[in-house]
Amino acid sequence: AVVSTQSTGNLNTLGWDEGMCQFFGVSKNMLPKICSSAEIYGHIAHGKMAGKPIAGCLGDQQAALFGQHCFQRGEAKCTYGTGCFMLSNTGTDIVQSQHGLLTTVAYKVGSEPAVYALEGAVAIGGEVVRWLRDNLKIISSSSEVESLSGTVDSSHDLYFVPAFSGLYAPYWDPTARGLIIGITAYSNSAHIARAALEAVCFQVCEILQSMDADSGIKLQCLRTDGGMTKNKQFLRMQADILGIPVECRAESAEATAMGAGMAAAKALGVWNVDKLPGEVLTYNPDLGDEERSEKLARWKDAVQRSRNWVK
Repeated sequence: AVVSTQSTGNLNTLGWDEGMCQFFGVSKNMLPKICSSAEIYGHIAHGKMAGKPIAGCLGDQQAALFGQHCFQRGEAKCTYGTGCFMLSNTGTDIVQSQHGLLTTVAYKVGSEPAVYALEGAVAIGGEVVRWLRDNLKIISSSSEVESLSGTVDSSHDLYFVPAFSGLYAPYWDPTARGLIIGITAYSNSAHIARAALEAVCFQVCEILQSMDADSGIKLQCLRTDGGMTKNKQFLRMQADILGIPVECRAESAEATAMGAGMAAAKALGVWNVDKLPGEVLTYNPDLGDEERSEKLARWKDAVQRSRNWVK
């Protein structure tokens, strides 16, 4: 999973790619042996933990997918941090995206077949809340965005495209720049705060649509983690915009650390990773299909207006 995030890895052979190594001028003999995500790689040599096994190696987002228990084809998670990263399990199939996503190894447990995933990235996730706090100064702490956005029942046709440094998946457009459109004399800071949260939801929705199109599997539920999942209002918005249930594990928002630990535990056989502790909170969509489609169409219109700004 770690190697697959680098240009020198080969998804088919699960080894170093000869052509890419030649391109970068790197000899394969200089590179380390590629191991699975869950096996014993060695033991700690010195210190108080000397002799303890080192067992489990996953990339950041692959670890979160593992930690979110997305072991079946068509199961997906989204991690909401400074940016957002959504991965969908495609099973043992290598699905080459035609809709702006990345193909990666999700994980490989010991000698079992490798499991692959589609990945989509959003540049500005929780960063937009920081921008509201530090730049626009309409909130004094990040947690205040939940109560402020909750003082209005909608953004009232105000849309915020936070393309501060361009757009990531599925557009990959460095010429886009941020915009707030639909402002009227009625608009206030609460509408902007709500539109900022909705912007994150819309970006994730576009990645979900790309995943559905690429994999041919319609996602039934999205599992979530990361700092923004502490905002319950935000999770309700996400469910409404996706049109599917959104799940969040109540006791831990840090699925990455959980996944890395689970991989090591799987290798050592000390924990049944098929059973995860903690209550799962589920947010079901309340928005009607017609209204959802209209809002998404308006969002995409706003995105198009943000593009080709940098000449």
